[in-house]
Amino acid sequence: MSTLTQNSMTNHHAPGLIQQIGETLHVWHERYRTRRELTNWTARDLHDVGLSWSDIAYEADKPFWRA
Repeated sequence: MSTLTQNSMTNHHAPGLIQQIGETLHVWHERYRTRRELTNWTARDLHDVGLSWSDIAYEADKPFWRA
């Protein structure tokens, strides 16, 4: 018969792990959203911030998991 209590069998790392996964998913979603938004900028917008169309194409082609 096992003498382990329910409390000793609890994974105490799960809340931190779940929070970390949630934060990672949020960052990935923001990268995806902002990269798609960049593709809608006008030539004037790009000039104002000092970017070129090739800069935008490079950034937009990155997968969401790559910073």
